[in-house]
Parts: sequence; C-alpha cells; structure tokens
Amino acid sequence: MINLSSFIAFHARRTPDRAALKYRGEEISYATLDARIRSVGGWLVSRGIGPGDVVAVLMKNSAAFLELVFATSHIGAVFLPINYRLSADEVGYIVGNSGAKLLIADEELADIAAGAPVVLLDEAAQATATRLAPDIAPAPAHVRQLRDLMRLMYTSGTTDRPKGVMLSYENIYWKSADQTLALGLNADTRLLVVGPLYHVGALDLPGIAVLWHGGLLSIHRNFEPEAALAAIETEKLNAAWFAPVMTTALLTCPARDTYDVSSLRWAIGGGEKTPELRIRAFSEYFTNARYIDAYGLTESCGGDTFMDAGREIEKIGSTGRAIAHVEIEIRDDTGHRLAAGENGEICLRGPKVTQGYWKDPEKTAAAFFGDWFRTGDIGYLDDDGFLYLTDRKKDMIISGGENIASSEVERVIYEMPQVREVAVIGLPDPRWGEKPVAIVVLGDGAALELPALADHCRARLAGFKVPKQLIIRDSLPRNPSGKVLKRVLRAELEAHT
Repeated sequence: MINLSSFIAFHARRTPDRAALKYRGEEISYATLDARIRSVGGWLVSRGIGPGDVVAVLMKNSAAFLELVFATSHIGAVFLPINYRLSADEVGYIVGNSGAKLLIADEELADIAAGAPVVLLDEAAQATATRLAPDIAPAPAHVRQLRDLMRLMYTSGTTDRPKGVMLSYENIYWKSADQTLALGLNADTRLLVVGPLYHVGALDLPGIAVLWHGGLLSIHRNFEPEAALAAIETEKLNAAWFAPVMTTALLTCPARDTYDVSSLRWAIGGGEKTPELRIRAFSEYFTNARYIDAYGLTESCGGDTFMDAGREIEKIGSTGRAIAHVEIEIRDDTGHRLAAGENGEICLRGPKVTQGYWKDPEKTAAAFFGDWFRTGDIGYLDDDGFLYLTDRKKDMIISGGENIASSEVERVIYEMPQVREVAVIGLPDPRWGEKPVAIVVLGDGAALELPALADHCRARLAGFKVPKQLIIRDSLPRNPSGKVLKRVLRAELEAHT
C-alpha cells in the first residue's frame, strides 16, 4: 500500500516495542507511533480534512510534528510544513496560495499564524498530537498512487514570492531508496535531528528514510550545541545532518571535550561548499565519523550527491557524486550539454525530482530543459563525475543554512519612499556564512539609516532576511541592458572587508 503510515504499521507489527522517536526524554515505540498516527488521522477527518486537502503546520521540532506528517498521509491529505521564522505576511501568503484548509501551530507561534482556521498546540500537545482528540475513532488508511501529492514545500527560489514545490510519493520513496544505498541505512541507524523539520535537511536527509528501516529519530526542539553532544553520548547516536553554522557551533563548543561522541559514524553537511579546514577539524573531533559533503534541493527532496568515503581531501571542494537514480548534466543557457570541466548550469533528472511548482505552470515550464530540472546553480563535473559548485543560484544568499532570495528583500525595501534603487547581496560573515546587505540609492534629499530600514523589513519579512548592513551609493553598476551587476558589487565590497 502506498502511504507513509504503511511502513510504520509494518514495524509496529514486527517490532512493536522498538523505539521510533525520542523527544524530551520520552521514547515512543513503533506500536505507540502507529496508534498515534491513526488517532491523529481520525482527528483530522473530524475537522473536515479529506484526501487531497492541504494541512499546513507552523511548528518547531516535536514528536507531534512527525505524528502529523504521517497522519496527514494516512488519510490521503497533503502535508505543508512552513518555516516558523517567517513573518505573518509570509505565512499568510503561503497558506493562501496553497489553499490549506487547516493550519496547526505551536502556541508560541500564534502571532504569525495566519491565512486559515488555526489550531494551537500547547506543550502537552507538542509531545503528542493525540491530546487534540483523545476520544476520536482512529482513521483507516487511504491508499495513494505514486504520482499523488504527498507534500508541498515553499522555497524562496529567486523570485519575489515563494514557490510551492510539489513532492509526490514517488519522489519520497525513491529518495529514501537512494539514501539507503548511499548511506547504508538500517534498523540500527540512530539519527540526531537538530535541524528544523520544516526543512528537507532534517525531514528528508535522511529523516523519513530512517523510519523506513525501523531506526530511531532523536528529535531536539531547538539546536543547542552542548545538548546535541550530550545526546550523542547518552543515546549512542550514530548519524546526523548539520547545517554549516551547526557544525561550527559544535566544533567550538567550550564543553565539547567533556562528551564521548565516539558513537557517531557520519554527519551530512549542507548549504554551502565546505572548506578543507572544517572537514579536518570535524574528523579530528568526531574521530569515528566521516563528514559527508552533499548537494541537493528542496525540489529533489535533498541529497542528490554525496561525497565518497575516503575521498574527502582528494576531491576537496566537491560535493560528491550523484546517487543511484539521479543523473547530473551541466548545460549552457541554450540547454546544450557541456563536457567535463566546463562551467554551466547544474541540471538533474530522476524519479525523486519534483513535477513542478504548485499552481504555476509558467515557472514550472521555465524550470526544465525537457525532463531535466534546471537548478539555477553553476558548477562543473570532473572526469570522475564529482560535482563542483562554482556559484550559487542567481542572486541567492545563504545565511545560516537558510536561502534568502535577494529580490524578495528588494521588493520590501522598494516600498520605502526614500529609496530610488536597491540591490541586496550576500557578504561573508564568520558566524552565518553570509549576511544580507542592502546597497541603496536614495531619492533627492532623502535620508535613511539601518535601524529604520531594519524595522521596515522586520515587519514584513523573517528576521534572518533583514539586512544586517546598509550601504548608501550614488548609483548601482549595470550592464548595457540595465541589469544590476551584483557580482561587481560583491567583488567591490568583499575587497574592502
């Protein structure tokens, strides 16, 4: 039966007492998780949710988050996780654009929950969503088809509004199979989950695939370096996914040497090219673990390439080779394939790649060369098939592992009457990797300072998207067709930092 709850039920029958999740000290067995999924599914049905309906969640990490992922699938509905760091305006847009019939949010996020009927979860309900409906009859499983939509995930992309990435059961199943091959997942995999579950890094890399095999997810509500190290020691965790800022925080944690982290066997990194010094520092501290550089997209459920074991230094700068059922080609602007060593747009093909963008056939069509998905990232393949990234997505800023579309920030800044022109770029930052910087040309006689700019942006955007620096200029560099040359701005400003 095609349904995410089917493999939870399988393990519940075979190994009912085996731990599936751990959250705030409670171990949740496969039998318990299976029962909770059916119960929460019944509650969703009682709220009028049926097959194909979109259920949005605005939640930090919790056991209830996973229960809702599987319960939504169990009844044939579509799951929509939303970044809890967004503003109310951004959340409202996503909920409205998706057509979500219900929004489930943590109590602490009530002030940004907007756009649909809202159900709030207190701390007890975050531990298990069954608290919402203790007396509701369990729901039967609804059979889905491979091409049916399992999840919507909104990504900043490079546009002024987020796009809804459609992920089907076929996408999820193939990514889980490929990650099994690439990472050697099995019932003994014990995964530390410290990244946000609204992100493919935590939920999919490898997340769901671990539960396929009857493994364990140790869920942390927030990332705290010392708590993560303590969990590795006490729970004998052997796998993890870390955003770059998390890896740095772990390696610089003052108490790091008081913990035994010898159980860790691998950790996937993501979000940016990993410098050699960080890989070496990781290996020196996590002596039994390898750092797996990777490349992937929301549009492909993450994890399209992984670095081969033992070749990290030999292929330094590479994000590894394609997994079993993903093909990678480098193409020029006209769609022609380029040879090894030539820079061009990274294009992907395979059964884990999205069908396209929700309610947006134009953007979907523009995202493909035939059946090859255009990532917008620039790179090249060497003679051995290892992928090297040479430039990020056009106008994309990556700060603390989060994508920021510069055009989205520019749209908000242009609302300010003082602003005649603006360009937002990313500049290096020692903690976050990059920080958003606004370069502004003011109107005649106008004045603007960073606090006023930040306040304006903060009311409309997530905090991580707010520019951390303001630079006033008389003009912006442009090419003959009038396009702002952001690469020129970056080069000029990086030279002075």
